[in-house]
Amino acid sequence: MRPFLAASLWCLLAPAQTPFSDDMALVREIHRRITAAPAPEKIEPYTATIPGTAVTFEMAPIAGGEFVMGTPRTERGRRADEGPQHKVVVEPFWMGRREVTWDEYRLFMTAPDEKKDFVDAVSRPTAPYVEMSFGMGIEGFPAISMTHHAANKYAQWLSAKTSQFYRLPTEAEWEYACRAGATTPYSFGADASRLGDYAWFRDNSKRQYAMVGKKKPNPWGLHDMHGNVREWTVDQYVPDFYAKKGTLAWAKSVKPYPHTVRGGSWNDPAAECRCGARLGSDPSWKVQDPNLPKSIWYLTDAQWVGFRLVRPVRVPAAEEMFAYWNNGVEVE
Repeated sequence: MRPFLAASLWCLLAPAQTPFSDDMALVREIHRRITAAPAPEKIEPYTATIPGTAVTFEMAPIAGGEFVMGTPRTERGRRADEGPQHKVVVEPFWMGRREVTWDEYRLFMTAPDEKKDFVDAVSRPTAPYVEMSFGMGIEGFPAISMTHHAANKYAQWLSAKTSQFYRLPTEAEWEYACRAGATTPYSFGADASRLGDYAWFRDNSKRQYAMVGKKKPNPWGLHDMHGNVREWTVDQYVPDFYAKKGTLAWAKSVKPYPHTVRGGSWNDPAAECRCGARLGSDPSWKVQDPNLPKSIWYLTDAQWVGFRLVRPVRVPAAEEMFAYWNNGVEVE
């Protein structure tokens, strides 16, 4: 596989030549615009258009509530990092009905650096060396092979464009939405023979991803929560986090690796697509990138990793936004 070009040290460390060179100042301006915008009157489904484009994305409302996170010891395929089970209270939010597609992500990845307004101050990826889909498809297909840092920055960029707060889901939010009220291995029950109706996975994918939204949704209207591509969460991957979580909402990052991906992918067996299955990222996911430093934007060896976003109903303080969008920053 041919490698991607790495980000240069200058691109990584030099301040952008904009009025918002200080990223915290930029986040405060994004926060100001978000809080100045009218609050939604109802928590209901909506379709948003990325400003200046014809590209749209759909968000589904997820009511808050309490659920039991993790899997029972008796669940087939369960690993130790999926327990102990514990109760979690989740605040209401919206979640993308589908995984973020290339149609959306390429606007961020290839946007002209014209510095016309504050949106241009958000850090964006360097140019990739090869065609990013590896021949698997662009229009309507899930964006893949971005680092955790890149997914966070897309969320910040989209928030700046729309004046709505978007971020990666926490592990708790992701599992709550995936289960959609179920306590079984999958949102549709325990019968893995039915997985092909809901997911693209090793048995039916023909070794590549598929267009988003082509399989049955879960009971809350979310497509591809099982399979297609694994999805980034905002959390640092901590194998025994459930045992010591307490009241923590999410495992905040203290290092670039590992971060948690959920849901399984086109490359995984059925057991990896369960609601409770977890996996931590690893530097080997871009081992074929020979550049020094390695790219902070692309994963050369993880063509099965993508993401979807959430929009919390409660808009947090600017400092909390900054923590979400800048957690897991890679400096190699």
